Amino acid sequence: MAWTPFPYPDPAYVQTPESLARLWPRLHAGDREPWPDNPKLVQAWIAFHAGEFEHAARIGLDVGVPGYSVAHKAICIYAQYLEPSLMKKLATFECVAERCERQQQEQPDNPAGFYWHAYALGQYSQGISVVKALAQGLGAKVRSSLETTLTLAPQRADAQVALGIYHAEILDKVGALLGGLTYGVKKEESYAAFERALALTPDSAIVKVRYARALQMLDGKRKLAEARALYQAAARCVALDALERLDADLVRRQLNEEEAI
Repeated sequence: MAWTPFPYPDPAYVQTPESLARLWPRLHAGDREPWPDNPKLVQAWIAFHAGEFEHAARIGLDVGVPGYSVAHKAICIYAQYLEPSLMKKLATFECVAERCERQQQEQPDNPAGFYWHAYALGQYSQGISVVKALAQGLGAKVRSSLETTLTLAPQRADAQVALGIYHAEILDKVGALLGGLTYGVKKEESYAAFERALALTPDSAIVKVRYARALQMLDGKRKLAEARALYQAAARCVALDALERLDADLVRRQLNEEEAI
C-alpha cells in the first residue's frame, strides 16, 4: 500500500544512535522496550521516531522476529493516525495480530508480541464496532494478551492504558450490568489501570488524553472538570518525536471538542 507521509517532519525528531541512546529512557518510558543490540534495529528506531514509519517497518520486518517490535509499532501507529482508508486500517491490524501470534510462539517471554497483538485487535474491534467484536470473541483475546503483557512486564504503562481502555470501552458500549457479568469489566479497574500508567509515565500526553476520554465514557459530566484538567495538562507536554507530535494533534482536537460542549 502507499503510505501517507508523516505531515510534520522536523529535524528535531531525527536522532543519531548516540542521541537516541540518551533519549531512549524518556521516549520508551511507556513500552520499556530494551535498547536494540542490532545496528539495523537502531536505524529502524531512528526512522520511527523521525516519522518515517514505512522505512522503520520495512527494516524491522527484514530483520525478522527480533525486528517485529519496531515494525509492529510503526505499522500500528501509522494505521491509527495516518491511514485514511478504514478497509486498509482493518486489514493492517488483522495482519499485525496474525504475525504477533507467530511471534508469541517464537518469543513467549517477549511482552511486545502480546502487547501489539492486543493493540491491533483492539483497534480492529473499534473499527468494526466494539459490540460486534465482543460477539466474535475478540474481547477475550485482547484481555488475555494484555494480562500476559503485564505478567511479563508489569511496568509497561502502555499496557496499563490499554487495559483501562478495554474496561471503559466495554462498559460504555454494553453497560455496567452486562459488562460486569459477561466480560468481568469494572469502572474501578479502568481507573486503577490509568492511575498506574500515570504513575509510571507522568510526562506522557497520551496517557492523560486516554484517561480523560475514559472519564467521559464512564462518568460523563460528573468527571468533566477532571477530564478537562487532564486535556490541559496534556497540551502542555512537549513533543520529542513524531509519535508525540501526532499525540499533540489529538490533544488539540480533544480540547476543541471540550470547548464546544
